[in-house]
Amino acid sequence: MSTPTSLTPAVLDLDCLAEADRVAAWMRECLARRLHRRGFVVAISGGIDSSVCAALAVRAVGPGKVFGLLMPERDSSGFSTERGLQLARHLGIEHQVFDIAPALQALGCYAQRDEAIRRVFPAYAEGWRNKIVIAGGLDGGINYFKLVVADPAGILHEARLPVREFLQIVAATNFKQRVRKTMDYFHADRLNYAVIGTPNRLEYDQGFFVKVGDGAADLKPIAHLYKTQVYAMARALGLPEAICSALPTTDTYTLSQGQDEFYFALPFVQMDLALWAVNHGLGAAEIAAALQLTTAQAQRVHDDIAAKRRAAAYLHAEPAIIETVLPP
Repeated sequence: MSTPTSLTPAVLDLDCLAEADRVAAWMRECLARRLHRRGFVVAISGGIDSSVCAALAVRAVGPGKVFGLLMPERDSSGFSTERGLQLARHLGIEHQVFDIAPALQALGCYAQRDEAIRRVFPAYAEGWRNKIVIAGGLDGGINYFKLVVADPAGILHEARLPVREFLQIVAATNFKQRVRKTMDYFHADRLNYAVIGTPNRLEYDQGFFVKVGDGAADLKPIAHLYKTQVYAMARALGLPEAICSALPTTDTYTLSQGQDEFYFALPFVQMDLALWAVNHGLGAAEIAAALQLTTAQAQRVHDDIAAKRRAAAYLHAEPAIIETVLPP
């Protein structure tokens, strides 16, 4: 596609069906020549990314060689499972719903998380809800995290989250992605299938995934596509409207939480443009004009992208070895 002369949403325009065909052909090639597997396993969350990945898998090898897994737990939104089932029926793929809550309970996921929360809010107990939100960076300060809880009456309480408690809450919730990936690979081994990873470009670039959790996969078919493009592809592929219009959430905490609240500096439409600008050598002035930010705010977004890339290097890194073992 041609490159527009100014930073507008048009830079993300995509011939979605042509791209879907290109990705599907690549997926078939990976399956046959690199991975030597018979089909695909995809974890379906009911969100846009996993839905498009499942649709691309069907486009690549047909519905008979795609297995969908829906893995709710006690903090999951009921809407996510409902949309996931709608997608599986729409695509005509074999699928299974597996509740991972008992496994998480046994591993201490909920207990470890709640213990850390109670160090900040001692009254926190059953019937309360929680989430973590990011703050500070866009307003000129250093990024930090706040813990937000709702008591049984629905009254919100928030406090700055100390590092120790933040790390424990995140480590505990990361059990969710890692248990789900264990189930992905159980079924992949059982069926001799390959596991699809579902990050879009924004998540893959900025490290919004869990190492050896949702970051583990045999292929990642939409890691080159901006989130805006994934939404456009969902519509082009005719996916159900409930999925095409669903807002991106983490679906990890008991309070409703958008991805921009937890991780990104801006909503995904703006973050896509900011990331595209950085990838094409544009600076803060161009980002500010396109996103209606001050130049100082745009520079902070620019710097935050660079900082998250540095942090994500660990997530992308292969295990370190002292010398080369396998031939090139």
